[in-house]
Formats: sequence, structure tokens, C-alpha cells
Amino acid sequence: MYQIKNFTDNDDIRILDTKGPFTVIEYIRDLSVTPASAQTAYFCNAMNVRKRQVLCDVGAAPITLQAGAMQWTVGNVNATTGLKGVGDFFGKALRGSVTGESAIKPEYTGTGLLVLEPTYKYILLVDMADWNGSIVLDDGLFLACDSRLKHKAVMRSNFSSAVAGGEGLFNLGIQGQSGYVCLESECPWEELITVTLDNDVLKVDGNMAIAWSGSLDFTVERSGKTLIGSAASGEGLVNVYRGTGKVLLAPVRAGAH
Repeated sequence: MYQIKNFTDNDDIRILDTKGPFTVIEYIRDLSVTPASAQTAYFCNAMNVRKRQVLCDVGAAPITLQAGAMQWTVGNVNATTGLKGVGDFFGKALRGSVTGESAIKPEYTGTGLLVLEPTYKYILLVDMADWNGSIVLDDGLFLACDSRLKHKAVMRSNFSSAVAGGEGLFNLGIQGQSGYVCLESECPWEELITVTLDNDVLKVDGNMAIAWSGSLDFTVERSGKTLIGSAASGEGLVNVYRGTGKVLLAPVRAGAH
């Protein structure tokens, strides 16, 4: 048995969201300041720049993390590589090399509490049921998920235009009819735009889409039907999402904050 005091019951910490095994907390103020950092801490608080952490109930579901995300655990929590053999190792290594994610993501099992490293980014808890069991993520968004969900590398439909557009060829896809995924985003839920397509097309100039349904066909194409038309529009190449599903858009391009 264990007891934890002055953590979630601290009046300087509030719970932002809880879904499945995940709870997101936020530090209302940064009290560990010095005279040299007090001014920065003051303006950070005024502009909603606050530390956030994810708490994982490992007893509710085994948890898969991005490598290096664990801060501390308590209880009967065991860390494993999640590998199921040599073939699984090579498969995960290949997927990691093409998606830019860590090749081996540690899995935590047992019963107890797993606390992740604090971050100043926003934590999004995604219910796979809301995405019809399949979601594709932009690079660097994955933080944690229920280990029962499957990971796969999703390749874009047209090789040449992806290279020309300066975009990666692969993205991390997560599949499973039930379970939750933690994303680390530069934008909060309140700013994100959801576009739902029913056998339609969405064209985006830049990497503003942070996640989209696995059912969508994702390509990089010229904005106009011809090279002259693309040049005249001033847009060049655009990301195109075609079919039926959802796209989660940030209001600005990634890294533009």
C-alpha cells in the first residue's frame, strides 16, 4: 500500500481532464522561483504558460510511453520493452526509423501510479472511439497510450510530391476500437479546429493538421491543376486529405508559435 500527499490535493494543482487511465494536471503557479526568474514566472502565469503532467493508472490499463517520458512510479509498476520477439524488434525499429518516433517505446504493467515528465505543452486526451478506431498523428505528437492499441507506419500515397513538398513520407498511425491516446500539442483543445469530411476533400497549405482519421487518403499535391496554375495561386504544394473521416487542425503551422 502507498499514500501520496501534497500532490493532486495541493491547492496549487488542478485537474484538467480525466479519460480512461489518464489524468492531466496543471500547476496553477510556479512557486519555485528566484529573484532572477520571478518576472518570467509572472508573465508565464498571465499568458497560461504553465507546467502540465500526465498521471497514469497502470492498474486500469497497461501504458506505452514515448521513450524518456517517465518521471516516477509508485506501487507494483513494471517496465518492459514491449517486444514480443526478434521480428517485433525489427518491425518496431523500422517503424521508428521512418516515422521519427522512438523505435522502442517502454510499456508499463502491474498496479500503481505512473507519473510523466512535466511539459509546458498542452496535453490532449483522445478517445479512439471518436476516431472510428484509427488515427494518424503528425510527427512528435505521441506521448502515451493504452498498450492494447496497435502502432503502425502510415505511408503517404504519392512518393514524389511528398519529397517535393518537404514533408515526411511516413506518419505514426494508432489503431484500436477502444482506448485512449495522450498527445503533446503546441495548441490547446480550445484553439483546435475539427473538419469532418463525408466523401469530400480538404486542402491545407502547410503542416497545420496535427491528426487525421486513418480512413482518409493523405497526399501532397499541386494547389492548381497545372504548374502554371500553382505558380499563379502562390501556394505551390498543399496537403490533401480525401475521403470520409476527421482532420484536427491547428490555427497556425507547427513551430510558428
